[in-house]
Amino acid sequence: MSRFSRSELRRHVLDQGIVAEISGTTIWRWLSQDAIRPWSYRSWIFPRDPDFARKAGRVLDLYDGHWEDKPLKEGDFVLSADEKAGLQIRQRRHPIRPTAPRRALRVEHEYRRRGTCAYQAAWDVHRARLFGHVVERSTIDCFDALVASVMSVKPYRSAKRVFWVVDNGTVHRGQRAIDRLRRQWPRLILVHLPVHASWLNQIEIYFSVLQRKALTPDDFASCHQITQRILDFQDHYQKIAQPFQWSFTRDDLVRLLQRCPSFAHAA
Repeated sequence: MSRFSRSELRRHVLDQGIVAEISGTTIWRWLSQDAIRPWSYRSWIFPRDPDFARKAGRVLDLYDGHWEDKPLKEGDFVLSADEKAGLQIRQRRHPIRPTAPRRALRVEHEYRRRGTCAYQAAWDVHRARLFGHVVERSTIDCFDALVASVMSVKPYRSAKRVFWVVDNGTVHRGQRAIDRLRRQWPRLILVHLPVHASWLNQIEIYFSVLQRKALTPDDFASCHQITQRILDFQDHYQKIAQPFQWSFTRDDLVRLLQRCPSFAHAA
């Protein structure tokens, strides 16, 4: 029924005997007045991590400047990290035509594939510092190289604790990643998000800005071109960056989980 036209909805309610007579315009007006849009939908992933509340809560605490119910100290840092994997390098078959008076940007629909690459990045949540590099593909060695590029420079190399918030991607998944990175950087604390909760990772906000402002529409002849575009935008963004105004709190988390009966007790 969510895909029915007004006339189809009218025929349905008449066939069901809901009313004796009604017009399609009346049905449309009722739906509009009640702000009901049955033809629209939103994709949704219900929490499936049995430890969702605890894992999400401690990340929200870090964003709020706390860890294990204690305020973070001056020598503590919180970084959000992830990779934008599988970036398609596509070259348009004809050059993009620039905007003109009363004419939008014109982008050729067809393209040639020039391969793929990945962008790994880390964002200092409270100090708005950005780090990143482009690699052929996302691997453990490449991620460890990103970590090293951050942890070997001031102020992180002398920090008391450096928290890295990551999802459950292959290159930083589970206890093995925690142990591996702790051996290399004893002050590093890897903090995993719940499964399917990348929306709690602040670096994803930057990725959306990058995609919108630097990678759309795309027209790159080589890996070198897309790499240069990404790193140039990274440099530009670093000059204007401010900490994100994160507003989702533990109270919001409780309300979210209460909407999912199987998790209500965990909230």
